[in-house]
Amino acid sequence: MRILVADDHDLVRETIAAFLDGADIDEVQTVATLDEAVRAAKASGSFDLVLLDYNMPGMNGLEGLGRMREANDGRPVAILSGSASRDVADAALKSGAQGFIPKTLSARSLLTAARFMAAGEIYAPIDFMQKPADETGGTLTRRELEVLRGICEGKSNKEIARDLELQEVTVKLHVKTLSRKLEARNRTHAAMIARDRGLA
Repeated sequence: MRILVADDHDLVRETIAAFLDGADIDEVQTVATLDEAVRAAKASGSFDLVLLDYNMPGMNGLEGLGRMREANDGRPVAILSGSASRDVADAALKSGAQGFIPKTLSARSLLTAARFMAAGEIYAPIDFMQKPADETGGTLTRRELEVLRGICEGKSNKEIARDLELQEVTVKLHVKTLSRKLEARNRTHAAMIARDRGLA
C-alpha cells in the first residue's frame, strides 16, 4: 500500500507518517502543499490513499479535494484536519472524500482508518460526526478575536496587551476563555483552529 500525506505543518506531517508505519504499508510520501501532492501523484502513479490537510496552501476549501482526486485517478483521497467543524466533514464526504480524519485520532485508529479507506470504505469517526452541526464552541467576542489575531501573529501576551492597551492579566483571561470556546489545547492549537475557520 502506498500513502501520500499532504500537510503544511512539518511536525504534523512527520508524526502522521510515523503513525502510518504499519506492516502492510510499503511507502509513505510526504509533501507540504496541494501542488506538490498533485505533482507527486502524477509523477509516481496514483496512491492507494492520499491524506489532504483541509487548510494547507492551494486547497481553497474543498476545491483542492477535486483536483487531488483527479490527479490520483479517482482513487481514495481523505481530508485531514485539526479543527474543521462537522459541517466541513459533511461537505467533504458529500464532495467525494473517502473519509474525514481529525488530527486528534490515535495512532492505532489512524492506521485502521487508512486501511479501511484504501480498501474503498468511507471513514469518519462516529463521535465526531454525532456532534451538533453548528457546534463551534461558542461565539468569540470582538476583544477575543483581537487577542486571537495577536496569537496567530506569534505575539506574546505582553505584546498583545501593549497593542490593545490592556493589562497583561486581562489578555491571559481572554486567552483562557477563547481557548475554552474553541476547544483548543494551547495557543498553537488555537491559532491552527483560527486559521482553519478563517477567524484571524
